[in-house]
Amino acid sequence: MGQGIVESVVLPVRPGLEDEFEAAFREASEIIARQTGYLGHTLRRGVEHPSTYLLTVTWTDVDAHEVGFRGSEDYQEWKRLLHRFYDPFPTVLHYGEDLLA
Repeated sequence: MGQGIVESVVLPVRPGLEDEFEAAFREASEIIARQTGYLGHTLRRGVEHPSTYLLTVTWTDVDAHEVGFRGSEDYQEWKRLLHRFYDPFPTVLHYGEDLLA
């Protein structure tokens, strides 16, 4: 299986909604953690820009995210919980295995 791939997303949360977003994300974390192909995730808050967060999710492969999770009923709940916080809507990118490992 190797190291998997990493989904990386900068989440621009609407200023003033950070606490509400973090609470919603804790709930959403349970959704993503039960997905087939999920290997782990982190959420970090910006230092210079505290309304910006960095989400990284490790998946077995891109299809686990793009087809499996995004095609699931669980994704609809994920969207309901989180998508209203973003402005603008974030860009999702995927990265291969660690070249330094």
